[in-house]
Amino acid sequence: MRRMGWKGFLFLLPALALIAVFSLWPVLQSLTYTFFDYRLNNQQKSGLYLSERFNADLFNETAFYVGMFLEEDLPSMTDGADVEEAKRLLADLQRISGQYSEEKGVIRISKEQKEEIEQFYKAAKPKLEEWNRKYALKNGENLPLLLDDIKDSVIPSNFIGLDNYKKAFTDPRVGTAVWNTVLFTAVSVFFEFLFGLALALIMNKAFIGQGPVRTVSLIPWAIPTAVAALMWGYLYDGSFGVVAKIFEQVGLIQSSTDLLQSPGWAMAATIIADVWKTTPYMALLLLAGLQNISPSLYEAASIDGANKWQSFVRVTLPLLKPSILVALLFRTLDAFRVFDLIYVLTGGGPGGSTETLSVYAYKAMFGQTNFGYGSVVVMIMFACVAAIAVIFVKILGTNLMEKN
Repeated sequence: MRRMGWKGFLFLLPALALIAVFSLWPVLQSLTYTFFDYRLNNQQKSGLYLSERFNADLFNETAFYVGMFLEEDLPSMTDGADVEEAKRLLADLQRISGQYSEEKGVIRISKEQKEEIEQFYKAAKPKLEEWNRKYALKNGENLPLLLDDIKDSVIPSNFIGLDNYKKAFTDPRVGTAVWNTVLFTAVSVFFEFLFGLALALIMNKAFIGQGPVRTVSLIPWAIPTAVAALMWGYLYDGSFGVVAKIFEQVGLIQSSTDLLQSPGWAMAATIIADVWKTTPYMALLLLAGLQNISPSLYEAASIDGANKWQSFVRVTLPLLKPSILVALLFRTLDAFRVFDLIYVLTGGGPGGSTETLSVYAYKAMFGQTNFGYGSVVVMIMFACVAAIAVIFVKILGTNLMEKN
């Protein structure tokens, strides 16, 4: 076999560039976040800082208000010594803030500059608290709080190494999310494969109205997942949901409200909705494989005395193996990353009983704005998805690059 030369690789560069930008870069970015205590709701942790930094914008704004409020309170001080001390603090603050008046954003500062800011804070904080008790200053309660922002302008490094991973591996919520994800994936993909194979076998037969039947069977898959989740949410509703009422009447649940409010049935409800929506996709993939099997093989099996079941086991399944791999692999990976169906239908509840890894990662990153820890959950999901892909290929032993 002739090896590809450098000119051949030039044709691959656009595809490799797209893969790098849209696939590898987000993974590497998420991996980087995992090593930091990265929180957008905390000014000192809203960036990735390997070393100490200084928030010039926060310092300049805070210094302005501290100086303004302290000048307003000077007339309230009756002790001359306190007035002189307050004026010295104002002078020190103006001198220090003058160094950063032209600076913007997060910058680096020297060790001496950091110590100067910290010494000013240590000297000013007890004085402001003392003067507020002594004179009941107009801005006495706000000044110490503003002064804390001056201290917080010095941003420590938020690089924490593997601490997020250690936390995740001992977090019971992560363990529950992994179990919920595995349970949802295994059960939903199992039933989708069974129903999808049956549907594919039916659609592969020649009968009147075959085209319309195939079209109608794909409608659930064509509906956007969020819309399908809202639709099933109405069907499961404890007050007027048809499905919930049927389950109650046949004795599966005691009350129609239990369907989405009890842990076990909430997970079952999400699986039913997913199986309904995605079975046509599984059937479509398997149908493509069935149509590649030559009818002459079934004729030969029939001549050899094979019945329908034997032809299915000895002819259909072996030749359908590559399509089964593709269908199971795609659906398993898709089901393991499920988000929109569960988020819209149950929100991960009740009590986290339907919270999957993707839902937990979303809540950590966008609900708590903790992108460092949320990225660890994403990387756990990424590792699981990669392992699933390897296991499928190894166990089924099918080379996707070859046509059997």
